[in-house]
Amino acid sequence: MRRSKSETLDTLIGEFLRQEGLESPLNQYRLVDSWPKVVGPTIARYTGEVFIKNQTLFVKVKSAPLRNDLMMGRTNLVRQLNQHIGAQVITDIVFY
Repeated sequence: MRRSKSETLDTLIGEFLRQEGLESPLNQYRLVDSWPKVVGPTIARYTGEVFIKNQTLFVKVKSAPLRNDLMMGRTNLVRQLNQHIGAQVITDIVFY
């Protein structure tokens, strides 16, 4: 018996996650988890709590000069993080 409508497992899982409303929380978790990979180990060492609220990434920074440097490149970081995930997850970053 031959099936005429076959789909990949990746497509089916993606559809299921969208239908159940789990795609966005999963992407948010993946983005927070990817923070050290995107910024590198040196910057990650000087950051603390990282979380997302209302499409804004909040990052606690332990160094004031580093906070200023990160603020200057905030737009680029938003783009890099979203590209790493492959979806528009965040629109802004707040460093505190």
